[in-house]
Amino acid sequence: MAEVVLSVTHLQKRMGGKPIIEDITFDVYAGEVFGFLGPNGAGKTTTIRMLTGLASADGGHILIDGHSLVDRFPEAIRQVGCIVENPEMYKFMSGRENLEHYARMSGGISAERIEEVIRFVDLWQAIDDKVKTYSLGMRQRLGIAQALLHRPKLLILDEPTNGLDPAGIRELRRTIRRLAQEEGLAVFVSSHLLSEIELMCDRVAIINKGKVISVGFVRELMERYADQVDWQLTEGGQEKAVEVLNRLSSVTEVWTLPDGTIRCKMDVERIDEANKALVDAHVGVVQIVSRSVTLEDLFLLLTGGGASDGRQHAASGTK
Repeated sequence: MAEVVLSVTHLQKRMGGKPIIEDITFDVYAGEVFGFLGPNGAGKTTTIRMLTGLASADGGHILIDGHSLVDRFPEAIRQVGCIVENPEMYKFMSGRENLEHYARMSGGISAERIEEVIRFVDLWQAIDDKVKTYSLGMRQRLGIAQALLHRPKLLILDEPTNGLDPAGIRELRRTIRRLAQEEGLAVFVSSHLLSEIELMCDRVAIINKGKVISVGFVRELMERYADQVDWQLTEGGQEKAVEVLNRLSSVTEVWTLPDGTIRCKMDVERIDEANKALVDAHVGVVQIVSRSVTLEDLFLLLTGGGASDGRQHAASGTK
């Protein structure tokens, strides 16, 4: 199993006597991109401030590379690279001069390491240009290069795609995936762009009202809730279909849509079994549609924001 780089256990925070973070627990492993999602006011920014030492926790524990952020702060924070919102750079200096300036402040960073991160984030062609000429995407990649100079094990990115155009988002996504896959970093990403999190992240924690309500692999979480199946039937078969489906152990709920389609919640691995039961009961099945949720659907469902219809994947039926 991969090394646990960040371990957060029962984290709590109060402000003005009011609980802001009530109970947050998750682990982030080396070599993975971990998404941190929640609606506005859920506690994302407060959690990130505690992870980076900018705010103190009122309860719980944060371990970074096995070091307590409270008891062994220098050792723990040394393993963290972080960009909160947009990276701040000296715009009158070149990208290289910014990195060299940061390297001098940090100490122990060689010229070879500076060249290494420049090439990793693919800025070598523009690195000697003034930062004021950089696009926002280039400034984000320069910020990542700066955060990587001291070879951290954990990279924390707060809303890294804010303001980027589609090309910039795609390039940043590629850089983040390479950091995890090629460099073995644990990358912690907070974002409100759910479609990007779906493409970028291996696992995700969804928080709401200061609590983690779900943690897991993105695909597994989506499959766990992708359990709606639509049955389009020949005319007159709806009543019998409801009766048959309600008798099956794989089906937990059945209802009829206004257009006559029968929708049920069920174990999608057992669609063939349900289809056979309908055919045996002389119900004409025209089409079967398994409804797969997107990460946005899941997010809305778990945070109480409602859910859209999701994506539909049609399967052939039997008449």
